[in-house]
Amino acid sequence: MVIVLEVGLITPPVGLNVFVLKASAPTVPMTVISRGILPFLLAAILAIVLLTIFPQIALFIPSMMYEESEK
Repeated sequence: MVIVLEVGLITPPVGLNVFVLKASAPTVPMTVISRGILPFLLAAILAIVLLTIFPQIALFIPSMMYEESEK
């Protein structure tokens, strides 16, 4: 959920993080900021796809904790 929320905060129409970055660096054009965000956006989308296909990635540690509590 956190990864999906972050994707929502860096993409239009909300893009709150982009506007905060633009306000902190007013001389940097919005196109440069958008190009800089693209690799992080692609990585986040890849993480969402992987977690959707293989939910065991996210559930590995909680499952280990559950097994320990049963012993």
